[in-house]
Amino acid sequence: MITLDFKRLLPPRVQRRIGFALRIAIFTVAMATLGALIFDYGFTIGDAERTVLSQVYNSAWWIFLIAFCFRLVFARKAIRGRNVALTVIGGLALLLAELPAIWPALQASVLAHPLFLKSVLGIYSVIEASTGIVGFINRKTNPALLMAALFAVIMLIGTLLLMLPRSLAPNVSLSIFDGLFVATSAVCITGLTPVDIASTFSLEGQIVILLLIQTGGLGVMTITSFFAMFFMGGAGLQGQFALRDMVGSDTFSSLISTLLYILGFTFIIELCGAVAIWLNVHDTLNLTVHQEIFFAIFHSISAFCNAGFSLCSLQEYVIEGNHNWLFITLSTLVVLGGLGFPIVMNLKRVAAYWLRKFFGLFFSGLRRRQRIVHLTNINTKIVLTGTVVLLICGTTAIACLEWNNTLASLPTADRLVQSLFASACARTAGFCSIPIANFSLLALVVITLLMWVGGGSQSTAGGVKINTIAVMVANLRAVIRGRSATTLLGREIPAESVRRASAVVTASIIAIVVGFVTLLSIEPTLSARSILFEVVSAISTVGSTMGITSSLCGASKIVVVLLMFTGRVGLITVLMSITSQTPDTRYRFPKDNIIIN
Repeated sequence: MITLDFKRLLPPRVQRRIGFALRIAIFTVAMATLGALIFDYGFTIGDAERTVLSQVYNSAWWIFLIAFCFRLVFARKAIRGRNVALTVIGGLALLLAELPAIWPALQASVLAHPLFLKSVLGIYSVIEASTGIVGFINRKTNPALLMAALFAVIMLIGTLLLMLPRSLAPNVSLSIFDGLFVATSAVCITGLTPVDIASTFSLEGQIVILLLIQTGGLGVMTITSFFAMFFMGGAGLQGQFALRDMVGSDTFSSLISTLLYILGFTFIIELCGAVAIWLNVHDTLNLTVHQEIFFAIFHSISAFCNAGFSLCSLQEYVIEGNHNWLFITLSTLVVLGGLGFPIVMNLKRVAAYWLRKFFGLFFSGLRRRQRIVHLTNINTKIVLTGTVVLLICGTTAIACLEWNNTLASLPTADRLVQSLFASACARTAGFCSIPIANFSLLALVVITLLMWVGGGSQSTAGGVKINTIAVMVANLRAVIRGRSATTLLGREIPAESVRRASAVVTASIIAIVVGFVTLLSIEPTLSARSILFEVVSAISTVGSTMGITSSLCGASKIVVVLLMFTGRVGLITVLMSITSQTPDTRYRFPKDNIIIN
């Protein structure tokens, strides 16, 4: 972000206006450069288009270089700490990108390759765009509106990328409805798709879907704020408040380390999952090693982000047998992704405490050390307990109801593993190893309830969340016992949390009813049971289906897109983004009783 530092030359008001105009200009250039790179990537271009793109790249290079020099001259005070090295590296990269044009001897080097210039401009554009977005956050924008807008923008960009010719398989066309549907499902980490991913999209298109899944899983605000804070020197106070609540950090001082830990934890888990998946599917898919590696990476990210996208039919692995470890690996990734980043941070704190205590005793003898009583917070206890209970109950219920039905042809070990897999994926992911349409009615009810509950708050899972259900149950118990305070695990729950939990549950039920009635009126020929299942799956961002997704018309697909978007962002967030916020007044209305029951 550019901050003018020549007070003696211009009045402060003029400085602010010039700085704001320059930030808008840089942000516009960054977005235009990213658009040019997308066009260059996605289409087969001729000499005329290549000439225009070359002019765009050269213009962007000059503008970025001028902005870099301007920052060095007039914003030296803003460059400090880690930003000194990063600023120098950025400037050197810009200079190296054009050095072959000045020094002909470097024409044969890697610096002269067009990909090097495009990579430098792409990275620089992403950083500047992220900085502009964080700057927009710091202008006291409605956080709910900002989150909804960011997801909507990423969905539209994803739609554009997926409809590029290079993203599609040869001789395959994709309608705007299907492109928007797949992009929304990927960003909202749902997994519903009206087309077959493997046969519709090329490798480039599958990579775009993978990036959309990763972006939606980590959260758009987390990624953009990370780029801006790490590379450009931090966010303002408003942005830091929003980001701290999102990632579950206790203090502002640990914000950047929390972001790094979240990113590192995510990539390490996904890497371990990819290795485990590759070891299980190696030499079983008739693919090359590179294709097997991409297959493993895709499914690991899709599972951990609870997206549920797959490049093959998992039902074939059930029939083939000897792939129980594949389903156990996917189930583990799904459960870990459904815990939530605040829970991960708290578990990291617990692990660090016990490691310090162990090594302290080992190296320093039996020296007394300070003992922390409450290592795990209440959210961690709720999510871990709820996850274990729902996983065990769901597995048991599905196994009992489907043991002699859809699981009848499988060995005992496979039946147990498939019951576990169905229970884990029902709450969050939506992977399908056994046709859900063949399940009994009671089993469908169990899966629908699991989808509606979902995983932990601020996780990649969907649903109303375990935390919300726990608060509602605690409030119900308090009402039954005649207590005025809602308590849970030895803690009193604030009235604001109870009100918000009630609002989330009510909004979810309203969205399900409205979506169900709307789809039923548009698709009268489809089964009401299948439509209700599809609506709950979409609003809970699960991705399970009874096989009607591909048969939906354009209007129905738009309805499902809105349900997925609402489920990922949150109906409360959507309503808050379009409603003007009014502060609490100092006066109170007269109280009166309403007859309940």
